[in-house]
Amino acid sequence: MSFSWLGLGRKGHRKVAFLLVGTALTRTYIYIDGYNLYYSRLKGTPYKWLDIATLFRDCILSPQDPSATVISIKYFTAPVKAAYARHGDASSRAQTQYLRALQAHGPGLVQVINGFHIFGLASLPSYQEGSAPSKDSVSRVWMIEEKQTDVNIALHAYRDAVRGACDQLVICSNDSDLEPALRMIREDVPAARLGLVMPLRDKDTEKGKVPNKRLTALAHWVRHHIREDELAQSQLPQHVATKKKPASKPLHW
Repeated sequence: MSFSWLGLGRKGHRKVAFLLVGTALTRTYIYIDGYNLYYSRLKGTPYKWLDIATLFRDCILSPQDPSATVISIKYFTAPVKAAYARHGDASSRAQTQYLRALQAHGPGLVQVINGFHIFGLASLPSYQEGSAPSKDSVSRVWMIEEKQTDVNIALHAYRDAVRGACDQLVICSNDSDLEPALRMIREDVPAARLGLVMPLRDKDTEKGKVPNKRLTALAHWVRHHIREDELAQSQLPQHVATKKKPASKPLHW
């Protein structure tokens, strides 16, 4: 085997050969809560056209675990409801372009798992300055809920762990609904490593949001925030080639 492509001399050959032969690679699956990532970290930034493979595999995971090899990245989301979205139909088209770009840019690596949204009527306490919420003063409102994302992440992660599909599971979420799944993975598959990436800003810019202690207590390692420079260097090309027409970054992103 030639090592000239690594730019190493004779002394480097032996070291690299040992790494290739003597070190077991950590098969890793990454699970991303798309809405949690967007609303907790990406909203209000110019970095929405995010290359999740570059960010999670190269910027976050590689320094944490150099032996990790990413087998699959699962991105969990739900189709935008144009009638509710800030930019209406443009928001729906933007999401479609982004998901097309993700899958085309990482063919065979990135998988998109969709849930859905539902509308429903709800009675919620009315806001009154200086007063605590009270059931004596309620208002009827429309509620929109994203459905299945949490359960999809939980089931995919648990099934992948018990089937032995990977050695390490890295989850990007700050949602306590995932606690039972993480706990069961720790109990039923003790050999599996759990990594947790919090989709939060760094301490200097964070406003009130903190890592979920119920989740961090179950992880083998935790990344508590995603840095601005990491997002900046993890952007997709303006136009991503697909089997059909290119997927292009939305103008309002």
